[in-house]
Amino acid sequence: MLKVPNHQVAGHQAGDGKLGPLVDDSGHFCKPLQSDDRGSKEVFFYTSFSSNTNIPNHIRRFFPTFHGTQLIEASNGSGKQPHLVLQDIFFGRLNPSIMDIKIGSRTWDPEASEDYIQKCFMKDTKRSSLALGFRIDGLQIYESEGSGFWKPDRQLIHEFTAEDVRLVLRKFVSSNSSAGVDPDCTFASTVYGGSGGILAQLLELKEWFEHQTIFHFYSCSVLMVCEKESVVKEMSSGAEVKLVDFAHVVEGKGIIDHNFLGGLCSLIKFISEILTCSDVHTAKASLQDPRKNYIYTNCDTDN
Repeated sequence: MLKVPNHQVAGHQAGDGKLGPLVDDSGHFCKPLQSDDRGSKEVFFYTSFSSNTNIPNHIRRFFPTFHGTQLIEASNGSGKQPHLVLQDIFFGRLNPSIMDIKIGSRTWDPEASEDYIQKCFMKDTKRSSLALGFRIDGLQIYESEGSGFWKPDRQLIHEFTAEDVRLVLRKFVSSNSSAGVDPDCTFASTVYGGSGGILAQLLELKEWFEHQTIFHFYSCSVLMVCEKESVVKEMSSGAEVKLVDFAHVVEGKGIIDHNFLGGLCSLIKFISEILTCSDVHTAKASLQDPRKNYIYTNCDTDN
């Protein structure tokens, strides 16, 4: 039984006669192959990545499991179309907070046409890619059973400045993520920090990218996922990092992927600063009033 995903925050979305991915009840994510060479490139990447014995096992966990390709009924009613069959990253998650972050200051590969390069360059310049080395492409942040998700529309996301990005990364780990509210970063140490947190996972990826020269990952996204309800119940945060979107991956030819590595380092810096800010202000609050478990939201540590 195929259906439209409940938790897709970026990319082409199915519905209203549009072609997009579908999921089933067995944990599979079926992504339609793009009709141009991007579809064949993504199939080639998954096939070569899956069979490459030089990929460490601890790195493979950051990539969706590949189950091959299959002809299935397309979401737009156009009949059976070829689809990638991948792991559904959100399978079994009830209310996941998700952030899709496109990594790299440039999002076009060297083999792209001049028109496509110009299109991507304008997009990268207008958004935060060129300035920060990454940009937020989509997100949803779970607030509560009553409020549901905070999910800003795409146009607002496209207008994010560097400060907006920093604010949203703080909202992602806050108990008060509503628009217009100063985020409290309550869950920062649990979701971003710790040996299994998002920062530790990003650092593990960084270590690999400092040496791997097999692939160059243009226009690839880091997906960050967590479940705040589990944190509140003192269970696992479900913090997880996955890499997705490989239609523009090219051979590394023995050269380090500095474009992706630079963007990844920038994202790591932003998250590290949030963790440091949260830790410092938790300590200051304890010193001022040990009876209160209060976290300061002003990141100016001189106050």
